[in-house]
Amino acid sequence: MRDALVVLAVLAALAAGLWAWRRWHPGSFWLALRYPAAAVSVRASWRRVALGCGLTKKRQRFWFTTVPGLVASTGVVRVRRRFQRIAVDTKPFMWLPMPTRHGWRVTLHTLEGQTPGDYADAAEALAHSWGVHAIRASSPRPGRVVLMATVYDPLVKVEHLPASADLLTVTVGRLEDGRPWTIDFRVVPHWLNAGATQSGKSNLANALIVGLAPQPVALVGFDLKGGVEFTPYASRLSALATSRAESVTLLEDLVCLMIDRMGLCRQAGARNIWQLPPGIRPIPIVVLVDELAELYLMADKSEKDEIAKTSTALLRVAQLGRAFGIYLFCCGQRIGSDLGPGVTALRAQCSGRICHRVNDPETATMTLGDLDPAALVSARAIPAETPGVAIVAGQDGQWYRARSFYVTEQTAEHAARAHAHLTPSWDEITSHLPDTVNA
Repeated sequence: MRDALVVLAVLAALAAGLWAWRRWHPGSFWLALRYPAAAVSVRASWRRVALGCGLTKKRQRFWFTTVPGLVASTGVVRVRRRFQRIAVDTKPFMWLPMPTRHGWRVTLHTLEGQTPGDYADAAEALAHSWGVHAIRASSPRPGRVVLMATVYDPLVKVEHLPASADLLTVTVGRLEDGRPWTIDFRVVPHWLNAGATQSGKSNLANALIVGLAPQPVALVGFDLKGGVEFTPYASRLSALATSRAESVTLLEDLVCLMIDRMGLCRQAGARNIWQLPPGIRPIPIVVLVDELAELYLMADKSEKDEIAKTSTALLRVAQLGRAFGIYLFCCGQRIGSDLGPGVTALRAQCSGRICHRVNDPETATMTLGDLDPAALVSARAIPAETPGVAIVAGQDGQWYRARSFYVTEQTAEHAARAHAHLTPSWDEITSHLPDTVNA
């Protein structure tokens, strides 16, 4: 009896130790215990998994039969010849699975006639077969496919990461593969951010303000909800438009400012402002647009000319602003082709795409439709109970599931007030423009 109690105590202590190990240091627990078992299981089950997911090919092989009626992988052999040629299901060659922070990755050699799309189509079936959260397929070079498995969803809880020290770069969350989700306006200058109410769209704008507030940049806001979204951050905004009439004036200022910077670069023989000497380099401007659809909605024909001016000016900024230090981050609950050709043209200029949970399929299609169709499916599957989760077109040309940090309005307001002294005056920025612009 006493020995049994000792064994139970040891087992309980071992279980508690394993639980604590997994709880407080999941990385080493995964590498030491779970990964070896997962690697062996994946390699051992690959043939039947590939067969079940339709990733095998029939190939002719010579087969030596010693017993008539022998059962082979292709069925029952009922011929008298002992040496014959039969069709065999061949699986793609698999390398050893390698551990990652949240799972494992493995490289496959594709078979003849296969494309990376075949593996992307089978990704959900592969995930269910191996009992993992998700599998993503990518192709680093022809003839190779890399399967990236995520054992559990790393976006359930997203902890804050250190702020980026690079100019115009903000770390706003985490990607599904565990890497930081970074918005770098120097790499991807213009962004389109779609999302329904309570989907995390405004939270992402708050994270951008917190990240950009301490940087030497000018922030310009367009808030056509009467200013209720951006007015609390007015101390860090160089300019704020809260109506369409104000938006027209502010956009005209931006266009004139862009033309002036063109002349400055032309005189200096520079292709963009970043090739100018620091002493004469103009300050970069990040334009934050909330409720993009309000810039294009027309109540009656009297607003037609105003909308045309707004659409044209915003499109010109998107087309030419990158080289001259003017960057766009456009947000909206609904972004559809019914808003007019101006929205479609603006969308084509925004290479950065972020799609949170949306209420209508057209907004998801408008935001992600020209990317991988699987991204569109994933965007429509975002549940309402996971605010902040979005589909992001990454800077490497691929798309990812991501989740932004939770940033409260109070945190963003505090950041705006704390760095209000860094706010350049709009009059100062446009002081060298013609008087007709500043009037």
